[in-house]
Amino acid sequence: MRGFNRVVLMGNLTRDPNLRHVPSGMAVADIGLASSESYRNKEGERVEKTCFVDIVTWGRQAETCSQYLSKGAPVLVEGRLQYDQWETDEGQRRSKLLVRADRVQFLGRPKSGEKQEIQAEESGPSDEGGDEIPF
Repeated sequence: MRGFNRVVLMGNLTRDPNLRHVPSGMAVADIGLASSESYRNKEGERVEKTCFVDIVTWGRQAETCSQYLSKGAPVLVEGRLQYDQWETDEGQRRSKLLVRADRVQFLGRPKSGEKQEIQAEESGPSDEGGDEIPF
């Protein structure tokens, strides 16, 4: 029997994406995501729980996340669970479960500086030509 490993999360970034490049030159971005849920307990009090998840994304998507996302940005992440193991400099074994993103969908607006650049590029030619309508 084959397994099924699929994760879909929606939440807000806990920090700015951390972009780096592996020796082959491939871009890698580490992202922290907080996903919250709320419910009422037996006493009728509202309880909010937050799950913090580490996410890694690769290639062009890593570069795009680094360019357009910042702490607090809302995103939808689709991917799969990945189990990483390593050894510290002191010889201790460590492990971590994270999400390897196949797709990161931006749900909010780009960083304020980036937004202005995009608008300037999309504005097209100026309309110094008077009353002529450019279409």
